[in-house]
Amino acid sequence: MKSEVHIRKVGTRDEFLTRILDAAALIKKPEDQLRRTIRDLRTRVAKCMYGADHASQVQVSLLLQEGMTMYGLSHKNVLSVLGVSIEDHTAPFLIYPYRGDTNLKRFLQTCKLSAEGVARVLTTQEVVAMALQIVHAMQFLHKKRLLHRDLATRNCVVDQQLKVQVADNALSRDLFPADYHCLGDNENRPVKWLAIESLVHANFSTASDVWSFGVLLWELTTLAQQPYVEVDPFEMAAYLRDGYRLAQPVNCPDEL
Repeated sequence: MKSEVHIRKVGTRDEFLTRILDAAALIKKPEDQLRRTIRDLRTRVAKCMYGADHASQVQVSLLLQEGMTMYGLSHKNVLSVLGVSIEDHTAPFLIYPYRGDTNLKRFLQTCKLSAEGVARVLTTQEVVAMALQIVHAMQFLHKKRLLHRDLATRNCVVDQQLKVQVADNALSRDLFPADYHCLGDNENRPVKWLAIESLVHANFSTASDVWSFGVLLWELTTLAQQPYVEVDPFEMAAYLRDGYRLAQPVNCPDEL
């Protein structure tokens, strides 16, 4: 993580959305289509900062710092942050580019319904292709000396062409509260995605990101099942120390 964060202020939420509307005239986008996009963007921004009104100043500052690690980055598989809106008496929120993406975890969960003809079926080749895109994103971040610390499908987005982008770890904390647990120190952690050194000693490295990527691969092949669902969060450290690991998913080829 960068030691110093330069926050680009974009004004209030309404000012930012108004500028988008004004820009639409230049690109001649149909107004009804644009307004749908703005409505989706407004919803998405609100979700990113859900709960911030009730968070402490330290929590809000940490959330912004985590989110702004992606500010100014340019890579096709990294979801960069455009800026942050800060206004009086309102929780700040991060601004992300909008492409009609879906949260990757939610997308995988909808694929579970494919047997009923509701959603598409993912092939092994498509799963591998998405995984490789995430690898490319993480290689880019590590070359920039950036650690993710919370790599999981919930912190990725995917479009209709299965193009995947890795987002910061502020993207989905409040969207998937069941993925985070407090172990008695008032800090919610993605316990079941963490390497043992991160879980026990809060030590993070490129190696711990690789560990989390392994859990993410398991999520991809199981269509976002919960890892270690049978293990109590307070027992995870002992479980890992005893040498237990995630089992190979039923539909996962031995080659993977």
